[in-house]
This record gives sequence, C-alpha cells and structure tokens, in this order.
Amino acid sequence: MKFRMLQENLRKALWERIDTGELTGLRLAEQTGFKQAHISNFLNRKRGLSLEGMDKVLNVQHLSVLDLIDPAEVNKRASVFPSTADEFDDVAVVDSQIAACNAVIMSMHVKETLKFRKSFLKRLKEDVEGDRSGWERFVIVKADARQGMSMYPRAMPGATLMLDRHYNSLTPYRKGETNMYAVRKDGACTIKYVETAGNNLILRPHNPAYPIEVLGMGDGQKPGDYIVGRVCYVGIET
Repeated sequence: MKFRMLQENLRKALWERIDTGELTGLRLAEQTGFKQAHISNFLNRKRGLSLEGMDKVLNVQHLSVLDLIDPAEVNKRASVFPSTADEFDDVAVVDSQIAACNAVIMSMHVKETLKFRKSFLKRLKEDVEGDRSGWERFVIVKADARQGMSMYPRAMPGATLMLDRHYNSLTPYRKGETNMYAVRKDGACTIKYVETAGNNLILRPHNPAYPIEVLGMGDGQKPGDYIVGRVCYVGIET
C-alpha cells in the first residue's frame, strides 16, 4: 500500500471519530501542536502530512499503521492478524444484480469474502427508510468500467465498493459531504449521487464527462425504495 492511501485511510479514521463525537479538529490541533487550519486542510484533502506529522497524529490518537491497512490487503496477508476470528467480519462480494435485489445473500451467490474490522463496521451509522430488518446489511460490489469512470476519482473501474444497505435515506452522512449511493436501475446497481425533483430521482455522476440520469419513481414510492445503500467504503488497488 502506498503512502497516499495510508494518509487517506487516516483521514477516514479521524472523520469516523469526529462523526461519533470522540474528537474535534480543534482538539486534534491541540494534541499535536499543529495549527487548526493545518488540521482542517488535511481533513479536507487540501494538503497532506509529512512522515513526522503523520507519526504525531497516530501517536496522539493511539493508532498504528496497521489500523490504516486496507482490509483487502489484510485479507491477502492474514498472517499479520492471526486472531481474525475475533477482530474481523467477512463481507460478501456479489454481483451488482444480487446486491440490488436480494435481501439475504445465499452462499451460491458469494464470489469471495473480504475481512473488515468489527469495530469499523459497528461505528457506521444506519439511516433506514422503510423496513430493512430482513436485509443483510453489508455487501460488496466491484465497479465496472462505466460505473467506475462516472464517479472518478472517488471510484474507478475495478474499485471495491462496500454498500451499507441499512442506509437508504438522502440525509448526508457527514455535514457538507454528498453521499455516494448504489441505486437500483434495470435490476442492478448504478453508483451515483442522488437528488430528487418532483417524482424523479436525479442520478448525478462525479465525472462531468458522463451524463446525468433521471429515474422516474412509481406512484406512492419514495427514494428509499430505489436506493440499495450508501457506499460506505471504497477500496482502490494501486
């Protein structure tokens, strides 16, 4: 894993603590001795940290570089974590059609499994519209060429996308940041930003080279009936 990805995973870890109220940008600045603007610029991807700066943040937050390793890497190098049964949960990788339509994932539909820390999965917030109690919460799909490029650089072809199917509301997960969703379209998942206009869903790509799509909702149906889940993790091999 490259240093750039370690920095991005550190951002995610810090944002998770900020979202749960465990941390603030001001508090992190006080702990590290950095200016608040320096911390804000790092959290908002406007600048990176030096090796020394990253080491200082890890130290004050009691984190290890191992906590920043991509779960796909962990899965490949399981010997790093010998006690995976207690620390990790398996999340199924399935076809887009299965993720979109099957509440319960049958073993015959599982292409492979990836391991994620239980602590990470438990921290993720739910926001359910309708009844999803019978739905298996987390599934993984792989972005195809068109889906990946339409959301570039937030995703890219072949990216690992974990969907939280217990988050199908349009409420922003983080203030000021637009959720990326898997939406049911033509019996499969399309990955887009989602807005509403009257009785239509507006599906927006991140990459302006790709078109906006409009999906009409049926009578009495709501956005949550079409949203498969929020993209809560993106893994990109480098």
